[in-house]
Amino acid sequence: MSGVWDDLVGQERVTTQLAAAARDADALVSATAAGEPPPAASKMTHAWLFTGPPGSGRGTVARAFAAALQCTSPDRALGGQPGCGFCDGCHTTLVGTHADVEVVRTDLLSIGVKETRDLVRRAQLSPAVGRWQVIVLEDADRLTEGAGNVLLKAVEEPAPRTVWLLCAPSLQDVLPTIRSRCRHLTLRTPSVEAVADVLVRRDGIEPAVAAAAAQATQGHIDRARRLATDERARERRRSVLRLPMRVDDVGGCLKAAQELVDAAAEDAKQVAEEVDAKETEDLKAALGAGAGTGGRMPRGTAGVMKELEDRQKRRRTRTQRDSLDLALVDLTGFYRDVLALQLGSGVALANADVRDDLDRIARSGGPERTLRRIEAIISCRDALDRNVAPLLAVEAMTMALRAG
Repeated sequence: MSGVWDDLVGQERVTTQLAAAARDADALVSATAAGEPPPAASKMTHAWLFTGPPGSGRGTVARAFAAALQCTSPDRALGGQPGCGFCDGCHTTLVGTHADVEVVRTDLLSIGVKETRDLVRRAQLSPAVGRWQVIVLEDADRLTEGAGNVLLKAVEEPAPRTVWLLCAPSLQDVLPTIRSRCRHLTLRTPSVEAVADVLVRRDGIEPAVAAAAAQATQGHIDRARRLATDERARERRRSVLRLPMRVDDVGGCLKAAQELVDAAAEDAKQVAEEVDAKETEDLKAALGAGAGTGGRMPRGTAGVMKELEDRQKRRRTRTQRDSLDLALVDLTGFYRDVLALQLGSGVALANADVRDDLDRIARSGGPERTLRRIEAIISCRDALDRNVAPLLAVEAMTMALRAG
């Protein structure tokens, strides 16, 4: 299967189901336009929930399905499948400019009631140029409880030509009342070979580099691409993988924790420098603080500027947490390899490039100690989710890694 489905790596079962739903959606629109009754036993529905582990491509699947729903290829009249990937409907959906497709992803810690109400209002509109009004919510797990209740009403009483496509890591991350009203599709982690193949085929990466990146990230497509193309990401990973060798004493634990948190803060700072200044200048210009005003803000705009500053602060917080979480995932992979060596499992190592360090840690203790260390990393991730100060959470983890 080709067209918009090309980028759905390792999701053959899901692709087949969505392609069938897109065909039924096409038939439904045609029947409605002709004044005929809708087809029986349609595989199309108004709300979908895509779940799967990080890197499985939830957002990619949702956007591909949205493109198939908006496909305008003339081949469809000749029996062609929706989702050609080349027509105006497919192309504008995939690049994010289709008038009837809204893709929502947040760089903040949560999605609030106000933003969700705006989405619900949009969902009530009829399609302007396309066949469906499609709302893709890539971070449905970040809805606050109030926002979830607002969304529930829209999912319960959908507009006739509106489709909701929600994405979340798991069913448990979405309100039960919402997930019960959605058709649920589970994505799986793509194989290492499938990820390496797409990096070579789509991104033009050298096969050896692609294979190493795919192996190191264990099937996480976006992380593999970044690792294969960004030297800074590779250096950051190397630094994280050295941490287990640096926690032999209390001083080493505290220093390693501080460096890990500082590196995450630096990531957040770099993102802020790239985005915040432009956002601030654009808002000032929109509010009338342009040329000839001496940079002075008009009266009554202080609240709007404060709202932007608060948003930027929340984004920096999330960026720092995301960077820390990525480091903790790499660290978990290191100890997973250690455990594999201790148990003699024979599975392929994700971090074969640091095999000497893996062997050293594996010889220094037994599987029980390694499992306790993995549990310490998981506890650190949970603490960060509960808004524990990053340095305190990471220091507790490094001390637990030392204790084993």
